[in-house]
Amino acid sequence: MPEPTSDCPHTPICGDLRAMAEAIRLDRLDTAIELGLLRYVPFAERQIIAVDTLCETCIACDHVVATARDARLRALAARERYRARDARLHQRARLRAEKRTGAQTVSTSAETMGKRPSTSSLPAAAAAALARAKAKAAAKNRDDA
Repeated sequence: MPEPTSDCPHTPICGDLRAMAEAIRLDRLDTAIELGLLRYVPFAERQIIAVDTLCETCIACDHVVATARDARLRALAARERYRARDARLHQRARLRAEKRTGAQTVSTSAETMGKRPSTSSLPAAAAAALARAKAKAAAKNRDDA
């Protein structure tokens, strides 16, 4: 990074910018964030400062800080998407567990009423038809004997 020059007309504005750039260079992102990294607006996006009036130091610091800001914002957005996805997965798992618990409660209540829970995989109507056919076959066998 070039050395700061005293002829930069924006030196009062660039103080935090240079401090943020130095913190980024030293890999002290917490310090840069405290100085305003996530809120930083690059000079090119500002209406009140002509970019061609900036010194080399300000331009270099602006590029470093804007690049770091964009990277942090992307990382924070990715973390937020991950957390939202994780919350959705936990919600689905909780609903599935509640559904299973509800099914177990129904079969448990049938057992407590003295009934054996149905182990047949047939629908109720098909099971009834099968029972009638078995009864009819049993009656026919008794008559033949």
